[in-house]
Amino acid sequence: MTASTLINDLKARKFKPAYLFHGEEAYYIDLFSDYIEKNLLSDAEKGFNQTVFYGRDVDMMTVLNSAKRYPMMSEFQLVLIKEAQDMKWGKDTDDKKSQDPLLAYLERPLASTILVFCYKHDKFDKRRKSYKAFEKAGVAFESASIYDNKVPGWVEDYVREKAYRMNPRASAMIAEYLGTDLSKISNELDKLMLNIPKGNEITAEDVQDNIGISKEYNVFELQAALAKRNVIKASQIITYFASNPKSNPIQLIIGALNTWFTRILKFHYITDKSQQNVAKVLSVNPYFVKDFEMAAKNYELGKVFDIISLLREYDLKTKGVDSTGNTDSGELMKELVYKIIH
Repeated sequence: MTASTLINDLKARKFKPAYLFHGEEAYYIDLFSDYIEKNLLSDAEKGFNQTVFYGRDVDMMTVLNSAKRYPMMSEFQLVLIKEAQDMKWGKDTDDKKSQDPLLAYLERPLASTILVFCYKHDKFDKRRKSYKAFEKAGVAFESASIYDNKVPGWVEDYVREKAYRMNPRASAMIAEYLGTDLSKISNELDKLMLNIPKGNEITAEDVQDNIGISKEYNVFELQAALAKRNVIKASQIITYFASNPKSNPIQLIIGALNTWFTRILKFHYITDKSQQNVAKVLSVNPYFVKDFEMAAKNYELGKVFDIISLLREYDLKTKGVDSTGNTDSGELMKELVYKIIH
């Protein structure tokens, strides 16, 4: 079941008797559990029919005893366990005399109880019988970590659902600077959209103005300067980075450049260089294909291999390996960019 299907089912009040939300990415776990907690019951019904536990403070038998109660003057009761990863889950067993009580409940769940476990920051063991029982009795949804190259598309989908449009450069900028933490990204997007009329396109300038990214000195401008082999502009940006190391950590810059030059390397090997094919192979928006075309013209294949080796070398130097005494991040960054261009 996809996230959109699940949230649509919840909104349509197509509830299951048991839910297990688990995974390394907390965003969807919070999204689904918050929706159920706020919308399953009316305010009047919550007093008698909504029970919220925290995993570190409760045992399984207490949870199941609550789940076996019938609702009072309501169609449903909700039993919600937050931070369920902190609970003692017991062991699966084939011994009928010592059967896992959770497994026994899930085999015959109470239809009037909505039992929700929020197992965060880790994957639930799918080999357990109780996992299969969750799938059979209700829903077991894994909120998996998102890959870096999928973040821009996720950002564009998120703002589209809220009746906005997102410029590809703006979504790429957010992905580069906010990483893969979807909760952090969604919070920043929500604040950004408060300042933009609904239906408008969110531009790179909007992102820079509202999320605190410098307009002239950021990793995208550095990539653009390197693509053109513009020594003066690249030097200006690196000097700015060196004077603001906390806002522009060298590890983030090297990581971004490594991803960028790896895509340039791939570009050299692509035989079908049509815009759509290049975008698909490089996992980028077609809007950026022209940038890779320019960069590939200015950096021949052998030079790209040398640059990727340089990036690995300087990544080690930032960690104190083979640094020959120079560990100043600003100076290392200046050396690296000089060697890339020359």
